[in-house]
Formats: sequence, structure tokens, C-alpha cells
Amino acid sequence: MVFGFVGTLVVLERAVAIKRWWAFTAPALLGLGSLLVLAPLPSWLGRSAIAVGALGLLLIYRSIWRRQAMTAIAIQFLGAVNLQVAAILWLANVPVAHLIPAFSAFLVLTIAGERLELARLTLRGTHPGRGLLWAALSLTGCVSLALCLPALGYPLLGLALFWVVGWLFLHDVARRMLGSVGLPRYLAACLLSGYAWLVVAGGIWLVGGAATSGPTYDAVIHAVLLGFTLSMIMAHAPVILPAVLRRPLPYRPIMYLPVALLHASLVLRVLFGDARGLPHLLQLGGSLNITALLLFIVIAVVSAALGPVHQGKPARPVRKNR
Repeated sequence: MVFGFVGTLVVLERAVAIKRWWAFTAPALLGLGSLLVLAPLPSWLGRSAIAVGALGLLLIYRSIWRRQAMTAIAIQFLGAVNLQVAAILWLANVPVAHLIPAFSAFLVLTIAGERLELARLTLRGTHPGRGLLWAALSLTGCVSLALCLPALGYPLLGLALFWVVGWLFLHDVARRMLGSVGLPRYLAACLLSGYAWLVVAGGIWLVGGAATSGPTYDAVIHAVLLGFTLSMIMAHAPVILPAVLRRPLPYRPIMYLPVALLHASLVLRVLFGDARGLPHLLQLGGSLNITALLLFIVIAVVSAALGPVHQGKPARPVRKNR
């Protein structure tokens, strides 16, 4: 999911932004590498392609930095560094369970950098976003610490994640957009609910320490990879996918349905199935997770096929007879 799906989408969007032919090799390698891993071939082939694709993302951010050096780009670059670290360690046969902190940092910092780009116009001071940059550096450092000293690194990782999420809750424009209507409110609802799941993951790391197996591991990966990441995908799909696919994806109120189902199923799975050791709720939550994702895909495809939402013509005022 991280390399083949989310990673490919993120890198493809960046490649489209810089419009350089070589940049498109990075998402191609990530996607191809993920397919090779699933194929009946030596796994190092796919992992090598993924590692080179992750390196391509770093080169893309280098090109973007040369055009416009911003704090937001530096934060996204740190996210790409974590992706590269995860790819290299996976190539070295480090178990995936130990790479979840690096995966999480890639996903969180990529989104945080994008949100800073939107929030910087409302931030005060000569260095807007400096607090988020320090939080991003702390999160990246704690990822390395969690790999080397899990007993110390994971609780600190949880605190660093709280720092990032706290900044986003305070400064993200999503809080003000929640009072609007239409697409802005939908976007805000998805973002804020996704941030809430990061709080759950941070709390598990802070209290439970290294979560590499069992219910805590299941809870963390679903809080981050589904609760946060899928919320971000559902939020930004009407905005980013048209830029990548060159086809409009209009917002429709029915898009709230898969979002609500996603979070309800995660509450069922994480807060009841994992936390209370109820396997039947764990299975039910997992099935509903898949249903929510498939439902969103169907709604997105249908919405794109139907085209833009046409507003009806305003009714003419009725003239009173004199």
C-alpha cells in the first residue's frame, strides 16, 4: 500500500508538477517494483526497483527546491527521506513491522508539508512553519531511534507525532473550512478525522512502546494507513486526481458515505476488536474497511463519469399584478 499505491500516487503528482520526463521514472519504478514483489520472482528485484524509485522522489524534491525553496518543501523532503530509509531497510530484509514508523513519517510529513503550503498565508512571523519543521525533524530523528533503541524510541516517536498533529490542529485552515459548505467542508471533515487517528497511533506508541506484533501492531497500522492515509486520499481525490488524470472528479454529498463507513469500521476494529480482544468485531471491522474503500472507488468513478454538477437556473421572481 505504501510503496505501490500511496507512494506511486504521491510521486506521480510531484512528477506532473515539475513536468520533467525523467521524473516519471520514479512512480513507474515504485509501481513496477510493487508488482514484481507480488510476482513469482526473486523479491530483491522488486525491492531494488522500489529503492531506486524512492531515490527518484528525492531528486524530484531537489528540483522543486531549486525552483522555490520553502519550509513546506523541506518537510516533504524529510518525508521522502523516511521513504528512502524504509525502502533500503526492506531491501536489506528488515521485517516490515519495524518499518511502520518510517512509513508513517513519510505519509504524515508529506501531508503536513502540503497543508503548510495552504496555511502559510495565514501564519504570522518571519519564519512561518518553523515549529512544524522542528516537529518534522524530531519525528524523523525518532524514527531512527525507534529502529536502534525501540524501548526509548517508540515513546518519543509518539510524542513527536503529537507535536506534528498538534501543530496541524492549531494552524491548518481545515478548522475554519469546517464551517463552510460543499467541498471545503468535506475536505475539512476528512482532514480533521484523519488527524484524530494519528492521535490514536501516537498514544499507542507513547503508552505501549514498540508495537511490532499483536493487537497493538494491528491498531497502529490501521490507524495510520487507513484512518489517516485513506482519509487524506478521500479528501484530496476531488482536487488532486483531476490534475493527474486530466479528468474532473466533481464533489457530491454522497462522498460522505464511504468516509463515515471507514471511520465507523475503524472504531469497531481498533477500539473494540483490538483494544478489547474481540475477534469477531475485528473481522467485521476489517470487512467494512474494504467495503468503505470499494464504495469510495465506485462513487468516484460514477461521479467522474457523470461530470460536473450543474446548478439549476435561479427561479425568476414572480411579478405581482397591479
